[in-house]
Amino acid sequence: MWLVDSHCHLDMLDLQKTSTGPEGGLDAVLEKARQRGVGHFLCINVNPFQLDDLRKLIQPYTDVSLSVGLHPLHQPDQPLSLEELIKLGEAEDIVALGETGLDYHYDQDNHQLQKDYFQMHLDAALAVNKPVIVHTREAREDTLELLKAYAEKGGQGVIHCFTEDLDFARQMVGLGFYISLSGIVTFNSAKQLRKVAEALPLDRLLVETDSPYLAPVPHRGQQNEPGYVRDVAEFIADLRGLDSEFLAYQTTENFFRLFPLARNQAPGLVSSNKEDYLVD
Repeated sequence: MWLVDSHCHLDMLDLQKTSTGPEGGLDAVLEKARQRGVGHFLCINVNPFQLDDLRKLIQPYTDVSLSVGLHPLHQPDQPLSLEELIKLGEAEDIVALGETGLDYHYDQDNHQLQKDYFQMHLDAALAVNKPVIVHTREAREDTLELLKAYAEKGGQGVIHCFTEDLDFARQMVGLGFYISLSGIVTFNSAKQLRKVAEALPLDRLLVETDSPYLAPVPHRGQQNEPGYVRDVAEFIADLRGLDSEFLAYQTTENFFRLFPLARNQAPGLVSSNKEDYLVD
């Protein structure tokens, strides 16, 4: 099967703790993922002021795409303007804006600042005609309000590492958004999320690791890696009674539909023929 890890943080991996050991570095981590059938990776930026460092890290890898954005829990020491974000987002190697969004889990007095930066990302995404990658945690109503207005203007995107209920998922799909499921869906405690995984329209489903966080079963307690996206996909396929190779095909097609600029970086994975995705 060919899969895409639609959300990973390659710069946050502790190479001393990878399953391949520290000697091989990131090369070995990505090669192990490829051997598990992962053919493309979307590396997520969480601080625009560190984008150049992230570019240098992934530059050797033709199968890694890049986003730019400010995580709601990574507020910068210096202000970020809409003009700066648009300029960064216009770059040819940037396929999406984000990770952006809202996170009210922690008792912080910065909700308005988070909303301001989130709106800035939505405006920038519309300006450069690229999708957004959205993080939302305990901020359901504000997230929905901002994304409704964004979608009405033609904006698209994905709710990454989805942890909300089926009603929220349906509202997001109704706005044209995709839903990305991480290793959380494999946790025994994730009964509500499994209902989402079962009911979600297949043409709106993505899979991810969010590595180095949230390693799926059977890797819990370990550092997460891009190769473990296969465990996520196989779990969802089994949950839905689907052939795992078909699920890989569908989620890969979904990824490149949402992130069309990534197609230029993965010509070998993009095909309308399902058989091209099946491997022995």
